[in-house]
Amino acid sequence: MYTADHAEVYDLVYRGRGKDYAAEAAQVMDLAERRGVRPSSLLDVACGTGAHLEHFAGLVERVEGVELSEEMIDLARRRVPAARLHTGDMRHFSLATTFSLVTCMFSSIGYMRDTTELGSALSCLARHLEPGGVLVVEPWWFPESFIEGYVSAHVVEEGRRTVSRVSHSIRDGGDTVMEVHFVVADAGIEVRHFVDVHRIALFTRREYEEAFRTAGLKVEFVEGGPSGRGLLVGTAPD
Repeated sequence: MYTADHAEVYDLVYRGRGKDYAAEAAQVMDLAERRGVRPSSLLDVACGTGAHLEHFAGLVERVEGVELSEEMIDLARRRVPAARLHTGDMRHFSLATTFSLVTCMFSSIGYMRDTTELGSALSCLARHLEPGGVLVVEPWWFPESFIEGYVSAHVVEEGRRTVSRVSHSIRDGGDTVMEVHFVVADAGIEVRHFVDVHRIALFTRREYEEAFRTAGLKVEFVEGGPSGRGLLVGTAPD
């Protein structure tokens, strides 16, 4: 689980790497509108620190978020005070309301441990859709597109803080195991090092699409997406 400081470091790194949350939010809205939905309400699942929600809030009248990490959601509350935010697990949360657009970005769906959990999560997200509503999910890499031994490195500076992030990914059975090292230097204070290890399932495109269909949604795979991993777009029946 993230500490409050770790959540702030995570936020800084992706902000400094130039991740364009505004463009991603606009792309998601366009996908919904192309399917005949002008979203009046939106739920962002695994909303993290609210970086997408911040931009969705300027495009949609009612926005809400669900996040498992209390530390992440605390930052999201400060960033997007207009949004209603809930602590919950994407496999089984219940908000007793529905939305015209539900999103799950940044490959958070890949943290489901197997196809049973994937199915539970997709069914849970689908239950929060209005009739005719749209679900947009950003998957993790498919098995055939994963690069064994992939290394990523970035250094980000902001104010009196410098952060370096280096990750290394390997395949372990049907999963990616990604080890991420952070070195955080705060001027006049200290230099710290911590490590995250992420296990992310390499579900196939077919497994994702079957989970969408089992949840009662028509599904389409859109190439490209924010990170090159594509987007899965589901539509609920009217």
